[in-house]
This record gives sequence, structure tokens and C-alpha cells, in this order.
Amino acid sequence: MAVYKRGYQGYDGPLTPEWSRFLVIARRGYRKVFDSTLLLTFFRLCFIWPVICALMIYLPHNAGALQLFNFQNLIRVDGGFFMRYIGFQGSLAFLFTVFIGPGLISSDLANNALPLYLCRPFSRAEYLLGKFTVIAGVLSAITWAPGLLLFGFEAYLEGGAWFASNYWIAVAVFLGSWVWIIAIALIAMAASAWLKWKFVAGGAMLAVFFLAAAFGEAVNHTLGTNIGDFVNIGQVINQIWRGLFRLPDNGGISAAAAWDALLVFCAVCVYLLSRKVRACEVELS
Repeated sequence: MAVYKRGYQGYDGPLTPEWSRFLVIARRGYRKVFDSTLLLTFFRLCFIWPVICALMIYLPHNAGALQLFNFQNLIRVDGGFFMRYIGFQGSLAFLFTVFIGPGLISSDLANNALPLYLCRPFSRAEYLLGKFTVIAGVLSAITWAPGLLLFGFEAYLEGGAWFASNYWIAVAVFLGSWVWIIAIALIAMAASAWLKWKFVAGGAMLAVFFLAAAFGEAVNHTLGTNIGDFVNIGQVINQIWRGLFRLPDNGGISAAAAWDALLVFCAVCVYLLSRKVRACEVELS
């Protein structure tokens, strides 16, 4: 409508609450993820291991299975059992993030779309939180959510006494999953922000884990110390998990040192994001 006719008026309909505006970005991100048949198939395959774990929990309580096999002694549902569950699902979560993470921010930067986002009632923090929610929501569905269901299933079969003495396992599953989710999500977002090509950003994610792990091992063998574990994010997470699931130390850095290393690592990723995610970019010639 022509402006001179003065027939236009402002929007006076309902507004999205400020606290939930970041979910607009997350909702569009979910649509993009699950529009891919490949990713949807991979997402479904991620539930095979939880189903197997549910069978492993159920068989020791099945009278017919106990007559054929002594599952009671073969399968122990304890902290080690749930750490193995988290370890396997965490590997699948990492692979999933390699596929979906590199394109979250890089496409917006490559097409100069950030000014269009940030000129609206979105802050940089809300923009990043929306992108983070895309990864966190998908990974939560394949890590801690099935893990807590498995814990509840075991508690139902064993009774209240088992729950009272092992409730800390549920806490470990939840916290351990979120530690992993936050770490790989920040890596993916930082790589996506600084590398505008999806394949390069995906390669950078792999390099952060595998090349850094190789470098850390080389430092350990050369110097005869475990200082190289501080740059090995996989080893850092493993030590944190061992502390949460109350498993013996494997000789690496302590759980407290691993927490410190993780906090420093996350702070670096947040700094990199704050430097790159801006409404405009000034290039000095």
C-alpha cells in the first residue's frame, strides 16, 4: 500500500513473550534438521542402544530367561552400566552434531543474514541460545531422556530400596549428558561461526577431538606426564563422567582438574562466538 494514502497501521496483535523469543529460531532449526531423510533415519537408529539396554535390565527379572541363562550375575545395573550407556550414546550425539552443527551459524554469516536477525527484538545471546537449543534438544532426546527412563525402569523392577541407594545414578546421567551436550554444542557453534563452509567446520570439529587427542597423547609420552590430557576434550569428559558415576580413577587428570579444563574450554568457545556473531563486520583495508 502506498505510504501517502496513510491507510496503514501498526501491528496490535499478541506479542511473543520476551523470554521465549529464542524458541522461534530453535523451531525453524528443528524443521531444517528433520526435513532431511538421512538425519531422521539416523535419529531413529540412535534409539537401538537404549532398547538393548532396556532388554539387559529386564532379562535378570524374567523367570524364563533366568532358567536358561544366569543373567543375574552377567548383567550388573550400576554406575558402570549407565556410564557405558552414556559413552555409546554420547558418540552418536557427537556424530549427529557433526552433521547439524556446522551449518547452524555459517549459513547466516555466508548470506549476511545476521543483521536481519539482530535488527529485530533479538539479542546476540538470544540468537546463540536459539541455535544452541537446536543441538541441545535433539541430543537430549538421545542421551539423558532415555537414560532416565532406563533408570526409572530399573527402579520399578528393583523397588524403592534400590532407588533410595542409587538415586545418584540418575543425577549422574543427567549432569553427565549435559556436560557432553554443552561441550560439543559450543565446539560446533564456534566452528560454524568462524568457518563459513559447512564441510570445513565439520572437519574442524573432528580436528578438535582427534588431533588434539593425538597431540595430548604425544605430550604425555614425551614428557612422561598427564598434562596432555588437558587438551584432550574426550579424556576431560571421561574423567568427569568417572567422577559422576563413582568409578575408580584411570590414572589421568583428576575429576576436579577436568572440571577446570572444561570450564576454560567452554569460556574460550563463548569468547570466539562473541567475537564473530555481530550485526555488522568491519574490515580494515
